[in-house]
Amino acid sequence: MTDKTIKKSKAELLAPAGDMEKLKTAVNFGADAVYFGGEMFSLRAGAGNLSVPEIEEAMDWLHEQGAKGYMTINIYPHNDDIPLLRDYIGRIAHIPVDAFLVSDPGVMGLLREQIPDAEIHLSTQANTTNYMSAAFWASMGVKRIVAARELSLEELSIMRKNLPEDIELEAFVHGAMCISYSGRCLLSNFMAGRDANRGACTHPCRWKYSLVEEQRPGEYYPIEEDSRGSYILNSRDLCMIDRLPDLIDAGIYSLKIEGRMKSMYYVATVISAYRAALDAYLADPEHYVYDPAYFDELCKASHREFTHGFYYNKPTDKDQNYLTSEYTRDYSFVGLVRETDPKTGLTTVEQRNKFSVGDTIEIFGPRTPYYEEVITEMYNEEGEAVESAPHPQQILRIRFNRIPEDGFIMRKKKDQ
Repeated sequence: MTDKTIKKSKAELLAPAGDMEKLKTAVNFGADAVYFGGEMFSLRAGAGNLSVPEIEEAMDWLHEQGAKGYMTINIYPHNDDIPLLRDYIGRIAHIPVDAFLVSDPGVMGLLREQIPDAEIHLSTQANTTNYMSAAFWASMGVKRIVAARELSLEELSIMRKNLPEDIELEAFVHGAMCISYSGRCLLSNFMAGRDANRGACTHPCRWKYSLVEEQRPGEYYPIEEDSRGSYILNSRDLCMIDRLPDLIDAGIYSLKIEGRMKSMYYVATVISAYRAALDAYLADPEHYVYDPAYFDELCKASHREFTHGFYYNKPTDKDQNYLTSEYTRDYSFVGLVRETDPKTGLTTVEQRNKFSVGDTIEIFGPRTPYYEEVITEMYNEEGEAVESAPHPQQILRIRFNRIPEDGFIMRKKKDQ
């Protein structure tokens, strides 16, 4: 069996990890690997990110779980960044990070200088859109190409066929889409003085715009016939949960979820849905039938309207949302299960959003479909019966009919 055949029969589900809690949540809920940033030189400066001691802890924990961890150092550094970057790489050189996500050749050189055996994955920020570019990077020792978001499945398939068998392809399957070429955008720098290519994007592509004619200052015209203005750069979110076989058939090995800025609840919900769909496909590819319940489940996390992006055709006006950049949030993350006392049968829960006695709650966990419980009784830390849980991270003890496992998540539909 060739290596390519082995890759064909498997796939990696790759999750975002903005901090330690999200990292562990992603793996517990089904991710095979996670990608995370350090405190410096990552393109998500607003994420929690990990300190050097946390990176050490994270890699030890990931390897204990049989999972992998990839570290992003994918900024485009300027000259004054180089001394700091060289020093930072020296501080993390001893940590057994599985691979580094890099977009700049100079950063690759610094990694090779201080971590000679480092595995390099080429970030989507490098805009790899053809097999010749991919082959060049492979000849430079890159082991995985993270494809530009602007590629079709046909283009990805051609790239796969023209690469050595041991070079892996990774592609985004879910999450926010940039209006600019694979995220290499100057709009934030121009409008807010914060450089997207150095980790400080303010997301001006999500702002509302109107048209002003040069000779009529102060007169604002909506670009669409809508009094609220128009979100002309506002892409829908990518979602490929219904097309996983197409991605794998095109030769994609690593299926990447976007969202290092997203919540722990988002990570758990989306990873759980993709894990269920991917497991069902890999168990029996020839007879796989897509279940719309996978999509319904991931929609219980905050989301925009969805698109298949560039995978089947060039996006049209149907792939934009001209009315709003707001998220749909139909469910609230209300609690995290901590432990259950076998003597009393009461489950300790850490509150995340308000819920009350009488509410119907959905509970789900790793590889465990959700089920419903009605809150009939709950107690505060002093053992006093309470009717509601209004305080952030309040510790409560609740009696459930079906005892949930540690780490299970509680959510509530917002129309209650």
